[in-house]
Amino acid sequence: MVSSEGLCCSPPTIAVPMTQYGVTKPISVAGPTEADILRSRVLERFLVEAGLYESKEEASKREEVLGRIQEIVTNWVKQLTRLRGYTDQMVEDANAAIFTFGSYRLGVHGPGSDIDTLCVGPSYVNREEDFFFVLHNILAEREEVTELQPVPDAHVPVMKFKFNGIPIDLLYASISHLVVPNDLDISDMSILNNVDEPTVRSLNGCRVADQILKLVPNVEHFCTTLRCLKLWAKRRGVYSNVTGFLGGVNWALLVARICQLYPNAVPSMLVSRFFRVYTQWRWPNPVMLCAIEDGLGFSVWDPRKNPRDRTHHMPIITPAYPCMNSSYNVSTSTLRVMMEQFQYGNSICEKIELNRAKWSALFEPYLFFQSYTNYLQVDILAADADDLRAWKGWVESRLRQLTLMIERDTYGKLQCHPYPQEYVDVSKPSAHCAFFMGLQRKQGEIIQEGQQFDIRGSVDEFRHSINMYMFWKPGMEIYVYHVRRKQLPAYVHPDVYKCSRNLWLTPHQQSYKLPCNNGVAYQTDSGEKCLKRKNDSGGENSEQRRLVKQRSPDRNQSGSSEIISRKLSSASTCCSTSDLDEVNGFAGANASSNSSGIVSCSHEDIGNESTAGSSEGSNGGYDNPSCSQSDSCDDLNSYVEDEHANRKKAFQDGSLKEPNTMVGAVLKSMNGVVDAESAQNPLIRLSLASTA
Repeated sequence: MVSSEGLCCSPPTIAVPMTQYGVTKPISVAGPTEADILRSRVLERFLVEAGLYESKEEASKREEVLGRIQEIVTNWVKQLTRLRGYTDQMVEDANAAIFTFGSYRLGVHGPGSDIDTLCVGPSYVNREEDFFFVLHNILAEREEVTELQPVPDAHVPVMKFKFNGIPIDLLYASISHLVVPNDLDISDMSILNNVDEPTVRSLNGCRVADQILKLVPNVEHFCTTLRCLKLWAKRRGVYSNVTGFLGGVNWALLVARICQLYPNAVPSMLVSRFFRVYTQWRWPNPVMLCAIEDGLGFSVWDPRKNPRDRTHHMPIITPAYPCMNSSYNVSTSTLRVMMEQFQYGNSICEKIELNRAKWSALFEPYLFFQSYTNYLQVDILAADADDLRAWKGWVESRLRQLTLMIERDTYGKLQCHPYPQEYVDVSKPSAHCAFFMGLQRKQGEIIQEGQQFDIRGSVDEFRHSINMYMFWKPGMEIYVYHVRRKQLPAYVHPDVYKCSRNLWLTPHQQSYKLPCNNGVAYQTDSGEKCLKRKNDSGGENSEQRRLVKQRSPDRNQSGSSEIISRKLSSASTCCSTSDLDEVNGFAGANASSNSSGIVSCSHEDIGNESTAGSSEGSNGGYDNPSCSQSDSCDDLNSYVEDEHANRKKAFQDGSLKEPNTMVGAVLKSMNGVVDAESAQNPLIRLSLASTA
């Protein structure tokens, strides 16, 4: 395990690196000060205490598991070699090689992390039948293997499983060798001779990881910084490649570029410079660790030749041939969200450098369910846990398309914020989970009174894409609701009724408004006691039950019984690019002609819809656990009365028409059958009419 005391006590002298790392000169070659070294030590201790490092026992178990997998795939290749009729000598020489990539190869994995693994086999062992059928059956028969899930139609075909409890993502690549040598150099470009595109993508995981480690000035500082940024991205809800944010390799490439630009910096400096640089980065100028090379005829990222590459919003180019954009999933929506979070990180790091904040402030969880007024809720159901695992993976991979469909059909005026975390209602026995998506009008957009967003077509198109799942089974269903913040199910914020940690009420309000837990007196943060209430005949606190009913509508009904009226304000701030002229200028020479089109990033006032997550006075306008006075007790205790009064006033003013009886669309997969109750009017419609 890495020690938090790994840095030297005295700052190194300023030195010019002997080798230029990256495609431009560094921004600064300055070394750390005493304060920088102290902050790095504190940061590393924080990461250790956060449990990001695995124990020696788990590390040994991982090595043992990899050894067992090596034995299995070697015997598998020998068995196929014998069945193919090769000589005894060929059977004896037959071999398969195991390589790792991802977080495990980069040395930034933690407890419970999966191991990204590549199996390289000879030319006569194929992926379609031998890997996904023969090897799959061999693994399925072993007691150590659980949760075996083949994904042959993925962009990078993979077999997922757990081996003695260790999650494994196993890829396969068949190279043009009759015998795979034990000392195979996977970085050699000749390994790509006579292979197909899926094989290239499978091999590139290992090749990219090796190149990253070669192209950073200090591997130890790179690893610590990457651990930090991955934790930050997960806490802030922007760690998910499948949802349209960034995955592990994307964050590794971004951090590696910062290491190149500040070759003598220590982790505390690198984290701060990370946010400083990427808040100013002029996307879609690409982030590259090295120059893009051409070679064996494979397509490489080049917006000058490939029209599709010109549509990429946040190009992060892999350093191994063939160089590709690893972040092609990023959309306008997710880029906007990430830029907001980069601004947040930059503001906190500035305070840390001024000793006005601690590292823990950087990792405050993002209060997603207090940041929007309107949400889409996507419930995913299956007959059992195994079916849910496969079904959820398919639906999750299509959620990014739902975001694109909605923004396309509303001409970008309705913005979506998909949240990568899944939620489960533990009170329900069925196999299920839910994803949520925040909805808001594009900031600064001028709208007409009563203008509505009808996204029925978008949801219907999403349903048809879901119905293309080839492995559908009875019980696999999805339900799509439109819900307001006040109608969100209670399980998305399990601490909302815990008196000691309530995110919706201020400490003053907690003392007087919160019901007691299970009839037991408790002490609030302000030191005042809350006396117990008598339980009703059913044994439940009647006040708390009333609040739960208000906040958790029946999921078999629509998410809302009204056309939603929203009153939004907008704010934007331009991003300075003064520190990155040379870096962005070089990148622009390699980018498409539209690279200069984005010269500033939009920063929305998170929580401008009287959101409970805003705290401009405390951390530069970004969210914190405290909440606004106007959206606390009334949200919990007077929802029905307030909504009725607001709607009545809106109808009297003529700003709203009488609502449809059904707003949430209930979708069932494969058979296309819509719930009878929902079939009356299955639409999702948002109104932007003012209720003022």
